[in-house]
Amino acid sequence: MSDTQDNQVQESPEDIFSQRVSKAEELQEANVLAFGERFDNVGKIDIARASYKEECEDEQVVRVAGRLMGRRIMGNAIFADLKDSSGRIQLFISKKIIGPDEFKMFKKLFDIGDIIGIDGELFVTRTGELSVKTKKITLLSKSLRSLPEKFHGLTNVEQRYRQRYLDLIMSDESRDIFLKRSKIIREIRKYLETKDFLEVETPMLQAMAGGASANPFKTYYEALSSDMFMRIAPELYLKRLLVGGFEKVYELNRNFRNEGMSRRHNPEFTMIEIYQAYGDCQTMMELVEELVTTIAQNVFGTLKIEHANGNVIDLTRPWRRAPYAELVKEKAGDDWFDVEHEERVKRAKDLGLFIEDSWPDFEITNEVYEKLIEKTLIQPTFVTRLPAQLVPLAKACSDDASLVDVFELEINGQEIAPGYSELNDPIEQRRRFMEQYERSKEEGDDVNEKVDQDFLTAMEHGMPPAGGMGIGIDRLVMMLTGAESIRDVVLFPQMRMQK
Repeated sequence: MSDTQDNQVQESPEDIFSQRVSKAEELQEANVLAFGERFDNVGKIDIARASYKEECEDEQVVRVAGRLMGRRIMGNAIFADLKDSSGRIQLFISKKIIGPDEFKMFKKLFDIGDIIGIDGELFVTRTGELSVKTKKITLLSKSLRSLPEKFHGLTNVEQRYRQRYLDLIMSDESRDIFLKRSKIIREIRKYLETKDFLEVETPMLQAMAGGASANPFKTYYEALSSDMFMRIAPELYLKRLLVGGFEKVYELNRNFRNEGMSRRHNPEFTMIEIYQAYGDCQTMMELVEELVTTIAQNVFGTLKIEHANGNVIDLTRPWRRAPYAELVKEKAGDDWFDVEHEERVKRAKDLGLFIEDSWPDFEITNEVYEKLIEKTLIQPTFVTRLPAQLVPLAKACSDDASLVDVFELEINGQEIAPGYSELNDPIEQRRRFMEQYERSKEEGDDVNEKVDQDFLTAMEHGMPPAGGMGIGIDRLVMMLTGAESIRDVVLFPQMRMQK
């Protein structure tokens, strides 16, 4: 006999809701709490499964709880599926064991989606399936709305993101991604602790948005009668801590950028920034190589990550190093950096790029890199020696002051982590900030509102040479799990408001 929910396929959600409210009222009248209370000493289903001993003759008692995901009524017995965060197990519910009244109540008033607690014993059915011979059922929460149809789940992608709780109930794949995300973050912290890094917290609400080039979210702080910004990066505060004497620091938290949304961008995202005094760009390259390979090995058990599009990411060390200029020349011509501005504009347009004639040469070059080259870098690649105009907080290369000693780590066609030899010369830093200010200032701008003078003052007290790096956690999880959209690895991504 099929389950009650199967008979309701043609009924409207409103009708089902009304019926289940009536069942909840009937349960209350029978002195059964439809929305129950604490249920102590609950074991995980996967642990219960692992604990079963086939040769044991004693009763193997278990107490589990979870969501009722299916029922098959067979006269005086019911086989049901119970699911918790660790897995599923079959329940065997017999009228003879739990009694006719309890059996009738379960059959009539319980529904797919209800959260229940089970006391019973483990046994193996004649078909060889490990199950729980149920002795007591406790209703913990009545589900008033029906779950999506189990064979198709949430087929509407937008609904999956808007109603993530349903996605997690119905999709083991989605649940696994977020369990893996948690393990990845735990491994990051564990690894950095072994390297003697100190985890810190710096302000998310800032009087000046700095540390990156991005459009900030703006708000107003009533108590101080001043504009404030959600941080776009914690960099300038973490460097103040280097000045203060903490040699190895990191922060793993949220950044906010008031820019577009896409498959690879969410305006609210998780990032870790790491700084090590007396290190440099090379120090950070070695650190991120070891960090990512350690995570992959400990969480996934492999350094080869398969993606649905057929790409296999091989994280085996050492990773490729490629100078930025060499990659650009491969795409745009060996003489790219020697031609006049007009010729560079023409070539970029011939490559299919949208270019404004007024753009400076470094912006045109970077458009070639970002639009045509970055997406081709599937295997781990450190892109090094970038133009100084792109990274005002990095130290210049010792052999060419027009370049900075930085890397952008590209994996699977997107940037996972930028890293620098940090600029610790306050005079040069002030010059670069002023140059950046002059390029972007608008009429009426005040330099003291655009340039972080307190950070410059901190540097003037002496900042040690250091290596620094940021890792986009959401993109790292995408790469390691094979997820194709950032929304698949963010529990509650930003969505356009529904009208």
